[in-house]
Amino acid sequence: MTGASGSPFGVRVLEELSKTAEVHLVISSNSFSIIRDETGLDWAENTESAVREHCGSDRIFFHEDRRMEAPIASGSFRIDGMMVVPCSMKTLAGIAAGYAANLIERAADVTLKERRPLLLSPREMPFSALHLENMLKLARLGVVIAPPVPAFYHLSGHLSEHKPAGLEEMVNFIAGKILDTFGVEHTLFRRWGS
Repeated sequence: MTGASGSPFGVRVLEELSKTAEVHLVISSNSFSIIRDETGLDWAENTESAVREHCGSDRIFFHEDRRMEAPIASGSFRIDGMMVVPCSMKTLAGIAAGYAANLIERAADVTLKERRPLLLSPREMPFSALHLENMLKLARLGVVIAPPVPAFYHLSGHLSEHKPAGLEEMVNFIAGKILDTFGVEHTLFRRWGS
């Protein structure tokens, strides 16, 4: 999770992943205040314990973004893939340039070099030409670019009935679409035709 708005998406993805997978979590140092402001969760102190308690899982392992000796910084550490949700444009640019200035960028660099799945959920709008060029560069390398773009067909009410879409439903939809790209089973939203 990086320092872009959109931490509810990252939190929901984390909650779902921790139900079935071992998760190695990196939260950029700039993100803790954003997570607190957007979700009310204060994970700045005793992060691993706080996150494990929130998710009800002891399969979450937290690594500080400056801890470059973490296992996920090595290609010999086996992972199924990596997601950056949300992904700031700074992090996206660092990954696109192979800069690896922190653990998130290094882990993404390793994921790319080992040809493992990588998903970035850039949270910015509108995109500049530079943002788009970085995304295109990464997409051509096989990175899934999944901005949190909402849809409305999954909502419990129809727009014609003037039922407002709940924020929770929107967060669930985005998180579910992100999980779909990795084949992670979930019941976060009603699928088309169901």
